[in-house]
Order: sequence, then C-alpha cells, then structure tokens
Amino acid sequence: MIRLPDDHPLHRIGRAALRLAGVAAIACLLGLLVDRTQFFRSYLVAYVYWTGAALGSLALLTINHVTGGAWGVAIRRFLEATVRLLPVLVLLFLPIALGLPHLYEWARPEDVAHDALLQHKEPYLNVPFFLARTAFYFAAWFLLARALLRWSEAQDASTDALPTERLELISRGGLLLMGLTMTFAAIDWMMSLEPHWSSTIYGVIFMAGSALTALALAIVLSAIARDGTRIADAISPDQFHDLGKLLLAFMMLWAYFNFSQFLITWSGNLPEEIPWYLARTRGGWRFVTIGLVIFHFALPFMILLLRSVKRRPMQLAVIAAAMLVARYFDVFWMIAPAFQSTGLTLHWLDVAAFAAVGGLFIGLAIRQLAGHSLVPIHDPSLPLEGEAA
Repeated sequence: MIRLPDDHPLHRIGRAALRLAGVAAIACLLGLLVDRTQFFRSYLVAYVYWTGAALGSLALLTINHVTGGAWGVAIRRFLEATVRLLPVLVLLFLPIALGLPHLYEWARPEDVAHDALLQHKEPYLNVPFFLARTAFYFAAWFLLARALLRWSEAQDASTDALPTERLELISRGGLLLMGLTMTFAAIDWMMSLEPHWSSTIYGVIFMAGSALTALALAIVLSAIARDGTRIADAISPDQFHDLGKLLLAFMMLWAYFNFSQFLITWSGNLPEEIPWYLARTRGGWRFVTIGLVIFHFALPFMILLLRSVKRRPMQLAVIAAAMLVARYFDVFWMIAPAFQSTGLTLHWLDVAAFAAVGGLFIGLAIRQLAGHSLVPIHDPSLPLEGEAA
C-alpha cells in the first residue's frame, strides 16, 4: 500500500491553501459589506469553477469504471479526494441561495412583472423550484459518489471480482445520471443568468470543461505526489502518456463544442441568439475571447502533440496547471458578461472569492488523501499490482 508521507510537499501545499482560504474569506466578508451584489457575482464564478472540478472528477470516475484502462488507476485517488468534497460544496452553495435576487433577473418579482418572456418561463424559473432542483442534483451526485467510494474501498479490501463488477454496473447508470444533472445544473446556474438567450449545447460545453478541469487538477496532484513516494513504482510514464492524450482529447472536445455553438449562432444570425456572443466579443472581452482561443486550445494543442512532454510527469503537470488557469477564464467568460454591460472589469472580489473557495477545495482535497493508498489495490487495470500492494 502506497501512502502519502506526513512530511510530503503536498501536505505543505494543502496547509498553505487552507491559510490562503482563511485570508481570502475575510476579504470576501469585507467585500460583502462593501458591495453585496459584486460579492455574489464573483462568488458564483468561483463556485461554478470548483464545483465543476468535483463533478468532472465524478464523471471521470464513472467513465473509467465503465471503460477500464490504466489511466484511471493513476489518478483515481485524486479524483476520489475531490468527489468527497461534495457535502462541503452543498454548504458553499448557501451564499448563492441567499443571493439569488442579486444574480438572476427571474428571481426579482419587479423584473418579472415587466417582462413577458420571464412570465412565460416563470413555471420553471422561480426560486422554490430552482432550489428544489439544486437539492435534487446534489442528492443524486452524493448518492452516486457514495456508492462508487464504498465499492472502491471494498475493491481495496478484497481480491473478489464483485466490487469491480459493481463499480462498472453503478457507473453505467451514473454516466446517464451525470449527463442529465450536469446539463440542467449548467442551465440553472449559468445559462439562466441571461434568460432571453438559450443554447441546446450549453450543458455539454459545461460537462466537457468540467472534465477538463478535473483531469488537469488530478494530473498536477499526481505528478507532485510522485516525489517522495513509491507511487512511481505503480504509475509508469506510459500512464502519464495516456493522461496527456486524454487531456488533449478533452481539450479538443471542449473546442469542438464551443466552435459548434458559435458556428450555429453565426450562421443563424438571429436577433435572439447573437447578443450573447456580441457581449463577449466587444470591448475588453474580445481579448479574453482571443486569449481563450490561443491559450485554451491552440498553444496547448501544439504542445500536447509532443510525445516527450506527455511522458514526463512534471512537464505534463505544468501544461495541466496552465490549463487550470485557462479554465478559470473560460468560466469567467461564460458568466461575468451577463453582469457587465459596459465591458470587461476584473474586480478584486473575483480574485478573493476564487482564492477562498479554491484554497478550501485544494486544502481539503489533499487532506482526503491521508489514510488512503495513493494507488488502488486489486484493480484489474493496475500494472505491477504486486508492487502497488
């Protein structure tokens, strides 16, 4: 069994992240007193980003249990560590629940009263139903995560094939569940910020981006964990090579979905569709859009084509870390223009909220690694199983 030593650098990173979260949380409280509306807007961006990382991890776990492959063995413990934070993310949703009128037009009765379209959508877009749906999403994710974690622990404790079979069976239904719930969560939390606009591919874009965030974070953590542990005995450069190829695949999938949505909107040229893109291609937002094309797709695409990069864990981790930064700007690009009609503005609360939620997320995720083997035991996809055990 391969464990994370008490003096490992990951623990120091985790403690530093928690301290950062504490300082940033104090700044957020001050921001709440100074500018309540801006606080809720900044907090929503940070919350969607880090919740997406946990949901992407849960989706990747289900994919790996269904398809198999040594790539999942290399990062499973790091994916499971973030999935265990779902109860924390439920608590962190409370500020959004309290700030709904500051975020959504449909949550303000005075706006609904003067908007025929909002009145038409009111049976779906109303506060009680919104909160009920969110509660259902989290309940479904929690039950799925609990089942996967339970049978993963059973797989570690036994050489019997039953846990592996149960993991695959649960994950088959879990994939469908994740597809539906993540789609509706994206519509509720993000797309409904601009209720006069809609896209049938929006939920798929959120899913691809969340999986990319989760995979990049797991690669960074697993690469750091290699130093000072025997994890390198069980996770070979071939597995990191597979992770690099998977990172490239999810990045291309994200780009394909985004380009498809843009192409359909551009070719249709309908007044009810184009304002969403006009808001994101004017003023300072055009530079964010160009930056996403370059740093979220073009540059990583060329680098990840190199076999030598994908086979070197730390080099791959650097690319994955850069992808995590690009992922934040993508989430910011999707949400913030709904509030900023005068152009791009980066508020200090955007940084504080991201650090507060992110520091807590990273710190607690690293703590979840303690007490668990860094590599699954008795998994049929595990190379060199004897060394890992």
